[in-house]
Amino acid sequence: MIQVRGARANNLKDVSLDIPKRRLTVFTGVSGSGKSSLVFGTIAAESQRLINETYTAFIQSFMPSLSRPDVDGLHNLSAAIVVDQERIGANSRSTVGTATDAYTMLRIVFSRVGTPHIGTSSAFSFNSPEGMCAACEGLGQVSKIDVDQLVDRELSLNEGAIAVPNFGVDTWYWQVMANSGLYDPDKKLKDFTEQEWADFLHKESTKIKIGSSNLTYEGLVTKFQRLYLSKDRESMQAHIRAFVDRAVVFADCPDCGGTRLSAAALSSTIGEVNIAQCSAMQISDLAEFIRGVDDPSVAPLLGNLRHLLDSLVEIGLGYLSLDRASATLSGGEAQRVKMVRHLGSSLTDVTYVFDEPTVGLHPHDIQRMNDLLLRLRDKGNTVLVVEHKPEVIAIADHVVDLGPGAGTGGGEICYSGDVAGLRASATLTGRHLEHRTRLRETVRTPRGQLTIKGADLHNLKSVDVDIPTGVLTVVTGVAGSGKSSLIHGYLAGRDGVVVADQSPIRGSRRSNPATYTGLLGPIRTAFAKANGVKAALFSANSEGACPKCNGIGLIYTDLAMMAGVASVCEECEGKRFTPEVLTYTLRGKNISEVLGMPVAEAHEFFPSGQAHTLLGRLVDVGLSYLRLGQPLNTLSGGERQRLKLAIHMAEKSSTYILDEPTTGLHMADVDKLLALLDRLVDDGNTVIVIEHHQAVMAHADWLVDLGPGGGHDGGQVVFTGTPADLVAGADTLTARHLREYIGG
Repeated sequence: MIQVRGARANNLKDVSLDIPKRRLTVFTGVSGSGKSSLVFGTIAAESQRLINETYTAFIQSFMPSLSRPDVDGLHNLSAAIVVDQERIGANSRSTVGTATDAYTMLRIVFSRVGTPHIGTSSAFSFNSPEGMCAACEGLGQVSKIDVDQLVDRELSLNEGAIAVPNFGVDTWYWQVMANSGLYDPDKKLKDFTEQEWADFLHKESTKIKIGSSNLTYEGLVTKFQRLYLSKDRESMQAHIRAFVDRAVVFADCPDCGGTRLSAAALSSTIGEVNIAQCSAMQISDLAEFIRGVDDPSVAPLLGNLRHLLDSLVEIGLGYLSLDRASATLSGGEAQRVKMVRHLGSSLTDVTYVFDEPTVGLHPHDIQRMNDLLLRLRDKGNTVLVVEHKPEVIAIADHVVDLGPGAGTGGGEICYSGDVAGLRASATLTGRHLEHRTRLRETVRTPRGQLTIKGADLHNLKSVDVDIPTGVLTVVTGVAGSGKSSLIHGYLAGRDGVVVADQSPIRGSRRSNPATYTGLLGPIRTAFAKANGVKAALFSANSEGACPKCNGIGLIYTDLAMMAGVASVCEECEGKRFTPEVLTYTLRGKNISEVLGMPVAEAHEFFPSGQAHTLLGRLVDVGLSYLRLGQPLNTLSGGERQRLKLAIHMAEKSSTYILDEPTTGLHMADVDKLLALLDRLVDDGNTVIVIEHHQAVMAHADWLVDLGPGGGHDGGQVVFTGTPADLVAGADTLTARHLREYIGG
């Protein structure tokens, strides 16, 4: 048994329990009940910290700093491997092939067997100087600037011809250009001479005299490249990023055709196929191709490569290709790519920790994931899974149910034992295991439609489909069938369309739900009004901040050779504000106490006004347990999505696109989500949900099912219609599973 004694991380209330080793244990409970605090924040964190402690201080200085979790005792731990859904590095040089080492093996095979022989395996690497295409430096793409996005040729400079942010009439950048004397600011751009046009757009940095001052002048494109293109896209403000995305067009490199490789690397083939063509194949096809390669000089390596490719197919990733950029994988796909590395490992007696491994999986694929979890267990490992899906709970040897509620209302063990016992228990999870959402009695009538014509992004096969407006539409299909390509690729950019996804929220360790939703504004104003002082005092990023920790509440100490530590600031005791600010109260509470409240409590504390409205939206999306001052980097993907949804609900949007909103939701919370989606639709909006959860499918007015399979076996609409029609007459994978769900 792994023995946990007195765990108090986050909201855990002195939790003690025994978890059987070499078994599959599933942790259940509503969002925010403490599952992650127990599994990731306590067990996995301590295991990794103890392993790190065995290294010298010098080596530890290069490792992430891990503080000891708040727990009295943890006994019989084994080495823990966390397989989470963090995206694999967003580096443009990382692909599925490089992340799984499949491309590395393929390079060695080509360097031995390919004809003509062109050198070592690095001659086939787009990340090494000898293998990369010289023109695009191995990136496969070149960027072109669309000048007509930067300027309006029909206008003169004085009329505001430049559309680039921060270049409006009378701004500093504009003045330097308009007064440069190189062209007439009253002349329309379309009438510029060739020389004026060249000076206006492309002139290199030169000193020019304007009045009595010497200033630096550079052409608009030159300056645009320096100001915006050399910066990290993620660090730009949203409106600038949107402009850059419109103005910069990425195209396949003309020299290598997007393959990233040198001409020599592309000339070497095995059976008339070069390495770039192998990388572009769907993995299931590449596995077939590699089976046909037979050469004694690389026999052991070919065996390993075949095994790796077969594992990728078996885990349901056969529709990917090795040249797919890692950054374009969803969280669930990234998690499954990592999983492959462990399946082939000969380590046993390891503790594997999974975070919702079924995210992004169609019911058809969940079966495969279950088989993999059982295989890891049968090799002699302890497998711990945080999961909400009844299909996964059903295969557990042991279940730990946390709750009973979320946040301060959770953090206790409600049940620990086998699945049959959970079913018989009166816990929320036990009651919901057999819970089924029924088909709608009557479906809503659409007001109109959003038309998509000839969609051919990624694997879509010239798809024509109409999405009805004014109703709840669910887009479904197995992993890799083309759902995201269709919806994000063809609807997301349209006017009035709001996308709430699970991508990380940009923000520092100072950001929290109160700052992110704009809630802090009305709260500060209320405090300022009640106390007759200025509002800036009630911001931990402004005048009211504790001077010692600058309003963070923690002091980060760098211990040079050893891992740095974060300790609570002694001066403000983690409250983040100066003692003076904490003397001001609103209805008996100071600002630190208000920021420590869960959303539900704050909603009652502010009975009216803008704060009440904003908090009401957070309650509606199921975040009533979040604390107002909780750092954003502690939120899960599902929580981030619901926080974005709460903000967007304020906008008078007409169309909402949600990507798997049931992620991280307990079956009891899914009902609340469905009620929220209903409310959005009843308020006159169109809601489009990409989802695999059968409860959401059953609740839809309209279904769009893609398939029949993933990758090049997908990309077609195999059904559109009401859920009742799907259940009654269709023969798709979704139809089979939905029929079983409703019948069951």
